[in-house]
Amino acid sequence: MPATKPDTIDQLYGLIANEEDARVCKDIPEDACREVPRNFFLILFSNVLTKLGDLLISPKTVLAWLMSAVGAPALVAWLVPIRESGSMVPQMVIGAWVRRKAVRKWFWTLGSFGQAVSVMAMAASVWFLEGYAAGGGIVAALVVFSLARGFCSVSMKDVQGKCIPKTRRGRLSGLASTIGGTATVVLTGLLFWDRGDPTIGFYAMLLMLAAALWIIAGFLFAGVEEYPGETSGGANALPEAFRSLSLLRDDAPFRNFVITRALLLCSALASPYFVVLAQKESDIGWMLGVFLLASSLASSLSASFWGWAADVSSRRVMIRGAAMASGICLVVGVLALIFGPGFGGAWFYPIAFFVLSIAHAGVRLGRKTYLVDMAGGNKRTVYTSVSNTVIGLLLLVTGAFTAAISMISDVAVIIVLGLMGLAGMFSALRLEEVTEE
Repeated sequence: MPATKPDTIDQLYGLIANEEDARVCKDIPEDACREVPRNFFLILFSNVLTKLGDLLISPKTVLAWLMSAVGAPALVAWLVPIRESGSMVPQMVIGAWVRRKAVRKWFWTLGSFGQAVSVMAMAASVWFLEGYAAGGGIVAALVVFSLARGFCSVSMKDVQGKCIPKTRRGRLSGLASTIGGTATVVLTGLLFWDRGDPTIGFYAMLLMLAAALWIIAGFLFAGVEEYPGETSGGANALPEAFRSLSLLRDDAPFRNFVITRALLLCSALASPYFVVLAQKESDIGWMLGVFLLASSLASSLSASFWGWAADVSSRRVMIRGAAMASGICLVVGVLALIFGPGFGGAWFYPIAFFVLSIAHAGVRLGRKTYLVDMAGGNKRTVYTSVSNTVIGLLLLVTGAFTAAISMISDVAVIIVLGLMGLAGMFSALRLEEVTEE
């Protein structure tokens, strides 16, 4: 009887891997190869839970609506930059620290628990405070949330690179997004069906549910069988972190990837402005549920496609995602500029948000798979930490720039970000192919 469970896991993995020999491994040691099926599903379900949690506290939708609900609308503009840059900026230091440990899954587990505690603090701010005190509490908790997320980001790519072979990493991420998105579709229907404006108690409950998901995910990830890896380059975290910046000067393929990724920030930064325009042009109370549903549907419908495509060519996935993102931004921006922001009716912006979310899923999954595949061994952690730190700083600068433009016109922001995405598409065309058949 004990032997049947591994056989079942192997069979399921074989179906997902779409090959007769599910043990085929590329770019990982033979010992790690034996544990691939079990590790695949542990990482998969950990990712599913955190992706579901991410959708439930999305700064593009839920937290933006929540800020208005507690009476702190002026803080909305900084939610996405803080959430993203807070996890990215310290990653050179975090990465150098992580490289000192041969087994790195515990960084992800602790990071997951840290995110859970931060989301609980957001729920407490919503429940016990109001106005800008509540908004400030949410922002402070979001800073801590982002720092914890930084540990997860660095360690995940490294653990995945050590435990999951090439040509299987993209579909792992794609499946996680698809399952998480599908679960969010169901949950959104249950939570928002026949509901008007959400109450403060509803928001607090939503946040506590998300916190529970991160706790469970942390325990699941702790069960991953990770074999010890290299520990070079982590002797002195801060000096080593700054020395790593020389990669931008000396490593041309990596530098081109960072430039491309910076331009593709448009897909993340544009989303809140679609929501803002919808808020101004519609008084439908349950519009939050519509945007959350659009986001989760986009993830569930497109992520597996993007994942399988990324295993063939993550570069082409970035190109296609960038083309979609820039296209929808330019279409929405130009039409709104010519005919006015309210020309499309209440449903126009959720539909556009849905298309942009599909594009963002492709951009995000493509660049993650590209980064993991282009680097091997301990270099993977260095690439991740350097690129995330640089992108985090650029995100703050770009966020401030778009916030300044938004004081004049939200439509102008969308057009500028569309042009930025178009430049990102052309930049992705210059990248080298890194996927090996």
